[in-house]
Amino acid sequence: MIAVTNSTQAFYRRSTLDMSGLRATAENLQNQLATGERLTRSSDDPVAASRLRMLARADRLGAIDAGNAKRASEDLQLAASALESIGADIIRARELALWAASDTVGASERNAIGAELDQLRQRLMATANAMDTSGNALFGGEASGRAYAEGAGGVVSYIGSPSSGVIDLGQGQSISRGLTGPEVLNFTTGGVPTDLFAHVAALSLALQGGAGDPATAARDALAGFDDALDSLTRAQTVVGSRVAWIDVIQDRQVDQALSRANQTADTGGVEFAATVAELQQILTVLEASQAGFSRLAGLSLFDNI
Repeated sequence: MIAVTNSTQAFYRRSTLDMSGLRATAENLQNQLATGERLTRSSDDPVAASRLRMLARADRLGAIDAGNAKRASEDLQLAASALESIGADIIRARELALWAASDTVGASERNAIGAELDQLRQRLMATANAMDTSGNALFGGEASGRAYAEGAGGVVSYIGSPSSGVIDLGQGQSISRGLTGPEVLNFTTGGVPTDLFAHVAALSLALQGGAGDPATAARDALAGFDDALDSLTRAQTVVGSRVAWIDVIQDRQVDQALSRANQTADTGGVEFAATVAELQQILTVLEASQAGFSRLAGLSLFDNI
């Protein structure tokens, strides 16, 4: 009687373990299908888990690099827009100088032209002090706050840093976030270095009674505006080339992110078709085991006596 009891207990224990194992395997497969991830613990596949950690770290660094590239692109786009506005103001100032250079223009008209030049100068000041996406001076280099300040006598001075900040784009690549004010607004005319604010202010003063021959002063100012436009064009070329380079970097970052996603899927992802087939097989075996256990458990030796 004792032998029969032990055999019965062993049968139940073995059947329970077998079905528990099948049920655990089925639940694991169902969890993989739900999450799309093959590994639940590092011990499931240490090599694959290590690879996934490396890919996850690369993803985090890639996200930082992508954010830096986006910010640099936005800042340079703002700089390009500001340069376009400055260019339009320089062209308008040159048109006004050309008008004032005519001998048919009277003193009152030249006075009005000088007043408009003062307004242009204020607009240039506002553009030069525009902010980037971080709220810092767009043309102030690495300094915060404004790039230019107007002192006593209306003299405008650059108060930013000597150079623009550099943004790291990852993989040993970096790019300057913009241009400083002097790189945009300073130029040399007639062998004399000056800046756009001083040049416009000098012409405005000459047209409003500050020069004995305002027509000649206006004609002399034309060459300065041409030099200012040349300097601005060089700045626009630099900004345009940087924007184009960042576009290349961003395309590369997208390709690398897609590559990492594919590697992650290959390393730790689930083959849905194969997993569904395996799950169906496990469930079939589990169902057959449960049915077989029920039949065997219901048998009794006394039925055959």
